[in-house]
Amino acid sequence: MAATPAPPTAPPKPTWDPRSPTPMPWLRPTIRIRLTLLYGGMFLIAGILLLSIIYLLAAQALRTGSQPLFKIVDFDGLKVSSNDCPGIADGNLSLTEFNNAISECIDDQRQVALDNLLSRSLLALLGLAVIAFAFGYAMAGRVLSPLGRITRTARAVAGSDLSRRIELDGPDDELKELADTFDDMLERLQRAFTAQQRFVGNASHELRTPLAINRTLLEVHLSDPNAPVELQQLGKTLLATNERSEQLVEGLLLLARSDNQIVERGPVDLAEVAGQAIDQVASEAESRHVTIRGARRPAVVKGNGVLLERIALNLVQNAVRYNVPEDGWVEVTTDVQHGQAVLVVSNTGPVVPAYEVENLFEPFRRLRTERTGSDKGVGLGLSIVRSVARAHGGHIFAQPREGGGLVMRVTLPI
Repeated sequence: MAATPAPPTAPPKPTWDPRSPTPMPWLRPTIRIRLTLLYGGMFLIAGILLLSIIYLLAAQALRTGSQPLFKIVDFDGLKVSSNDCPGIADGNLSLTEFNNAISECIDDQRQVALDNLLSRSLLALLGLAVIAFAFGYAMAGRVLSPLGRITRTARAVAGSDLSRRIELDGPDDELKELADTFDDMLERLQRAFTAQQRFVGNASHELRTPLAINRTLLEVHLSDPNAPVELQQLGKTLLATNERSEQLVEGLLLLARSDNQIVERGPVDLAEVAGQAIDQVASEAESRHVTIRGARRPAVVKGNGVLLERIALNLVQNAVRYNVPEDGWVEVTTDVQHGQAVLVVSNTGPVVPAYEVENLFEPFRRLRTERTGSDKGVGLGLSIVRSVARAHGGHIFAQPREGGGLVMRVTLPI
C-alpha cells in the first residue's frame, strides 16, 4: 500500500512587528533622504559646472599669459613705485627688463584675481549647497508627508485598530489614490473581521449547546445504578468522545479569538499566571510521576490575563503529557531579560528532531502520532500558544533538548 502523502503545511506567518521602533532611524535610506541627496547632488553638479564656465570665461577675458597691451619705449626720468610689484621700482633695470617685469606683474595680478574669484565662488557654492540640502529636505518632507500619514495609519491597523482611516485630502495625485485604495482595503478588512467575530460568537453558542446537552444526558444515564454493564461502558466511551469534542470546539474558538484584536488589556504577572497553570496540572503531573520545578520571578506584561494563562497552561500540560514514563520533570521559569518578559517551559521526554519542531505549531499536528484518537489532546495547544503570543506582540521559540524533550521560550513585550 502506498504511503499517504503528508498534508501541506501552511506558509509561515510574518514575524515583522510594525509597532516596534526602528533602530537608528537616521541611518535608514529613506525616500526623503534619497530625494534630498538627489536634489542637493544635482545642485552641486550644476553649481560646479557653472563655476567652471565662469572661471574659464573670466580667465579668457583677462587673457592670462598673453602679450601685454602696452610697452614702455622710453622711460628716461620715469620713476615707478608699486607695493604689489616691487621689482619695477629698481632704477637699474634696462628698458627690456622693465617691460618684462611689468608683464610678469600683470600676469601675477590676473592670477590673484582668478584665485580670489575661485575661492569666493567655492565658499558661495558651499553656502548655497547647505541651503539647497536643507531646502530639499524640507520640501521632500512636505511632498512625502502623505506617505508618513499612510505609514502611521498602517501601524495603527497593525496594532489591531481597524477603525482608523487615512482620509487624505489634497490634490488628486498618485499619493491620494494610494491612500483611498488603502482606506477601501481597510473598510473591507473591518467588515470581514466583524463578520468573523459575529460568526465566532454564533458558533460558540451553537456548538456548545448540543455538546452540553449530550454530556448531561450521558451523565444521567451513567448515574443509573441499574444500567447494564455494556451500556455503562458505552456511556463512558461516548462521554469521553463528547468531552474531546468539547475540548476541540473550545480550542478552535479560542484560536479564532486569539487571532483577532485584543481589546481588554491590563497588567499581568507571568509568574502568577505560571503558578496558576502549575496548580491546575499538579494532580495530572503527580499521576504521571512528573516533578514540576523552577524559579518564577515577577515579570509583568500588559495583556489579557485569560489568554496569557492559556499560554502557560497549554505549555505546562504538553510538557507533562509528553514526558518520560518514570522520573520525568518539567521546569517552569519566568524572568525579565533584555526588556522583555520571558516564560520558559522545558521538560524531559522523547527525542524531537529539529526538522519537526516547526510542524508542532500547526493545528492538529503531533510528533509521529496520528491526527485523531489520542488521549493527550486535540492538537491545538501549541497553535493557540503561538496565536496568543503574536496577538500580544510576542514570539514563541521551540528548541529540542539534548537527551529528549523540548525547551519552549515565550517572549512578550513589557
